[in-house]
Amino acid sequence: MCLLGRLNVKSFFRPDARNEEQSANPSLSLRINIFFFGTFIIFCIIIVRLAIVQFVEGPTLTEVETSRDTKNVPLASIRGSILAKGGEKLAYSTSVQTLYFSLTSDYTETVTDKKTKLTSRSPEATAKANQLAADLAADFAKYGAKVPEDEVITKDAVLKAMDLDSKVYSGFMLRPIKRGLVKEEIAYFMEHKDKYPNLTVSEEDERHYDPDTVAVQTVGYIKPFKKSKESLDIYLNIQAAMRQDADPGLAYRDDEFVGFDGLELQYQRELRGRNGYLTVGVNAKNMAEGIEAIVPPVKGNDVWTTIDKNIQLKTEQAILDQIKWVHSNPVQGKVHPDAKTGYAVAMEVDTGNIVAIASMEDYDTNIWTSGTLPTEVWDELQLNYQNGAVTPFSSGRSGHNFESAVFLGSVIKPLTVLIGLNEGFITTRTTYPDKGSTTFGRAGYETTVRNAGGHAYGYFKSPAMAIEKSSNVFMIDMVGKKLYEKYGSEGVKVWDKYMREFGLGEQPGSGLPREHKGLINYFQEANTEEGGGGAQSALVFASFGQQGKYTALQLAQYASTLANQGVRIKPQLVSKITDQSGNTVKTFGREVLNEVKFDKAYWREVIKGMNTSVSAFEDFPYDFARKTGTSQQQYRIKVNGVKTSYLADNGVFIAFAPRDKPKLAVAVIIPEGGFGSNSAAPVARKIFDAYDWEYGLDGTPKKNNPPVKDDDKQTAGDGATTE
Repeated sequence: MCLLGRLNVKSFFRPDARNEEQSANPSLSLRINIFFFGTFIIFCIIIVRLAIVQFVEGPTLTEVETSRDTKNVPLASIRGSILAKGGEKLAYSTSVQTLYFSLTSDYTETVTDKKTKLTSRSPEATAKANQLAADLAADFAKYGAKVPEDEVITKDAVLKAMDLDSKVYSGFMLRPIKRGLVKEEIAYFMEHKDKYPNLTVSEEDERHYDPDTVAVQTVGYIKPFKKSKESLDIYLNIQAAMRQDADPGLAYRDDEFVGFDGLELQYQRELRGRNGYLTVGVNAKNMAEGIEAIVPPVKGNDVWTTIDKNIQLKTEQAILDQIKWVHSNPVQGKVHPDAKTGYAVAMEVDTGNIVAIASMEDYDTNIWTSGTLPTEVWDELQLNYQNGAVTPFSSGRSGHNFESAVFLGSVIKPLTVLIGLNEGFITTRTTYPDKGSTTFGRAGYETTVRNAGGHAYGYFKSPAMAIEKSSNVFMIDMVGKKLYEKYGSEGVKVWDKYMREFGLGEQPGSGLPREHKGLINYFQEANTEEGGGGAQSALVFASFGQQGKYTALQLAQYASTLANQGVRIKPQLVSKITDQSGNTVKTFGREVLNEVKFDKAYWREVIKGMNTSVSAFEDFPYDFARKTGTSQQQYRIKVNGVKTSYLADNGVFIAFAPRDKPKLAVAVIIPEGGFGSNSAAPVARKIFDAYDWEYGLDGTPKKNNPPVKDDDKQTAGDGATTE
């Protein structure tokens, strides 16, 4: 009893620890319960929200996400330059800054009238567009360069450029507002991006061509991509690649200028570089919603040509001077006022480099850089804007509408003799009595062919003399007729094979656009079913140059092949390509296309025979190989109301110098210029002189020679002073 009493007393007077814990637990439990309850509520809210998003808002969000896309908007690169051999710029670009406008939905928002059901731009969108146009017109007037009143960019002009109805550009495409911003305008718009969030200033190029009009048809010209993409294969292929979402750096803008002819087209990819691009967000209406990324453009490479500007200009002037000369100075008793065009090519024999290539008359290709060509300008230009040294089409016409590719005439005779030697018809010792005429055809139906002027040259000791005297009858009797006797109708194919081996009937291989193969008549002449005179007739007329029309580039390559004794090399117009830092990206060198192997004695005989007397070269300081040509071409005009046929003489000339160590081959064509010795040869002389001055036909440039005293100067036969 006492013990229990004591225990109870202790329990009463000293609190138990368990009771203390129990008294604290209710507060902690409450807090824990509140936490878990709150967490539960939050999770419930999240679950409910997710359910709403998935089942209620899901379709709407999916539509928004599906309707949103990104597009790449090209930024044009700076086009590389085309340079002459000495570094002179023949085609080049200057940097210009263009202000672009990005069309967004707040400028195109529409409303529908409840009564009329007609949809139009909302008043807010209209007001915003008008305000922007007015602000920009004011900014251009304040910060831009002063221009004539008719060139001022007005509010209406800005609205038109904004293309709010997307009639010119796709919705997301940038719209050019003003090209050629001045420094003050650039600074203003760069500093006020917050005011003009839809405007972008972009660097672009403006193309220029040498005002000296140097080899303009060879250099070529540009056109907007929009006007080029349906007419040239290269741009059709580019369009196909763009549709397959290819590299955006290779995407083209419709207003981007691209090469359309000449080297501008041939080296389009190298000159262009790589476009940059803006990646813009685009909504379901194809409207831009903002720029997400910018990739800057890469400038194009520079193309270095083999053309020497000084020689080129002298070549062009020589042609114009000679055309003028034959208009007023009688040749063979008459003047030649219908000579209106001329073509020349100078090609290095050892390298294939083209140092001059002229098609005259030429024109200023800067007319193409605006993107549009007035109708009256095109009407005047359309028959004379192509390169007549390369193609006969749209490259100038003589008075009686002769093209730039003419019958090559007597310049074929070195090759005719080579064929006769190789076929065994003649030897280097063959003799021949030239009586001035010969006949061919069936007995009783013979056709007579004579030498030019009816000359009878008498006794030839060798084939070389037949070349030197330019005997038609030798070529007919000893080669043309004998090919027919040996091969019959197949003789035409044999002849054609030889022609092609020398590049006559083949593209020269320069790579220039529209490079022509020549116009071959001998197959047509051989076809009696189509009105031809037969195979014998074709071979007879072909033997002295009246069955094939060829360009100046083809004849220069032919002359080079003779100089190289059967090695036909590719005409090179470009020596190298460099990047914008001047580093060489690619080089071009001598390239052999094919080789014809003949006995060395045959070559010696033929080159010996290329010795026609030409007064324009009387004081030429080098022994050189040459062949004049005068091809006859028919034209018809009305006389007293009756169409009558006449023949006109085309001047043709080929040469290479020096004879023993050839350095330069030259070909000149003057349609309706008269005899080649009087019309084409003087042009060739000036080309050789120009090359000799710059480089030296013997390897020593004459411009490096010490000047000659006045007392030592001599007067040349043509009145020019030489030093």
